[in-house]
Amino acid sequence: MTESKGNGELAELAAEIDEVGERASRTVELGRRGFTIAVFTFVLLVCQILPWVGDHAGWQVLAGEGGGIPQLFAATSTAVGIFASALALVTRRWWLAWVCAAGGWFASVDGLLAIWSQQSSHASGAAGGGPGFGLIIAWVAMICLAVQWMRTAFSRS
Repeated sequence: MTESKGNGELAELAAEIDEVGERASRTVELGRRGFTIAVFTFVLLVCQILPWVGDHAGWQVLAGEGGGIPQLFAATSTAVGIFASALALVTRRWWLAWVCAAGGWFASVDGLLAIWSQQSSHASGAAGGGPGFGLIIAWVAMICLAVQWMRTAFSRS
């Protein structure tokens, strides 16, 4: 009787170890990189109140003022850089790290296009007003976030 009780406890322990291993395989360990990601996420959040296009702040560009291409960058940088990053930092899910990595690179390209659109000639032939410093800082922060998320996504063995 004690032998079967010992086997039952051993089976329970094995099941518990398997469950812990499975849970750990779905998460990433962020370490110091998590703090770096949090700082760049905060920088993106602060950039929302800085000028992006002319006199329009980032949140105004997100709301539709300032043109379509800068608005696309505002939307992708907010969705991926702020919301998805915050969710991934809290949950530490491996698949979310991949979403942030891929989305971060997509948003980085959007940012480059947003800056370019502000430096290009408009249809009337007048030169663009140039990107605001908030747009440039947000773009650099988005690139840094994309790099950090890519390193995090690839860090799992």
